[in-house]
Amino acid sequence: MKYAWFAAVLFAAGACSTGAAQPIVLGQGYEITSAVLGEARRVNVYVPAAYATSGKSYPVLYLIDGGVDQDFIHIAGLSQHASISASFREMIVVGIVTQDRRRELTFPAVNDATLKKDYPTHGESAKFRAFIADEVKPWVARSYRTDGQDAVIGESLAGLFVIETFLKQPALFDGYIAIDPSLWWDDGALARQAKDILAARSEPAGGERAMYMAVAQGEPAMRTPQAAMAQTLRGARGLSFTYDVMDDEQHSTIYHRAALTALRKVFANPPEQSGE
Repeated sequence: MKYAWFAAVLFAAGACSTGAAQPIVLGQGYEITSAVLGEARRVNVYVPAAYATSGKSYPVLYLIDGGVDQDFIHIAGLSQHASISASFREMIVVGIVTQDRRRELTFPAVNDATLKKDYPTHGESAKFRAFIADEVKPWVARSYRTDGQDAVIGESLAGLFVIETFLKQPALFDGYIAIDPSLWWDDGALARQAKDILAARSEPAGGERAMYMAVAQGEPAMRTPQAAMAQTLRGARGLSFTYDVMDDEQHSTIYHRAALTALRKVFANPPEQSGE
């Protein structure tokens, strides 16, 4: 694992500049050599502005689809709002770049033959989850001042991955944020399996988990399994679950609005201690 490159240079000074242009840097990028995936993978990191001088430890938000040309810039920008508004906790954002989303974010399709034909590389979400659990998270813990609280966020297929992770490896994160998750995958199989998965597992160590799930307006193939999953998760032991229906948003517009609401819930400021 080695440092590789600076990431997320947004823009240089404009036409009215009176001096040399200076880049505005949002974060840094690293290259992680993954034994699990058998290749080098990029990770982008944003830290709060005061990180270098505060001496404080921070929670971590793991962002699936965390490339500069994916969702890193707008989610890091939302997290920076915590420094300005104090309406939720400041955090480190770790953007995990995806390369082949259907390979990395989906489980094997067994019900839909079309998916097998159209996306022959699909179905390796378990391997991608192992990469995060065994390589990314330990690297973050060694490299940054973390306080032990974390969450994962993703939209669309990444939202599917977030929910699958909660169902199959709930102790991996404290919080789960799924924005308009693609639960239509494999004819809605995960929503149908969720109740049995929850019934078969023991409770994760480390206390209650939180999940925020937001959905946009959608066709029945999208909304029906989402509603079924929400109904199942409402009854999950050890889970604080929020289901946010945003019928005035579309799949292409919901992410930014829902993410801010989610961060305020999952990374809520701790209640003030009496007597302080």
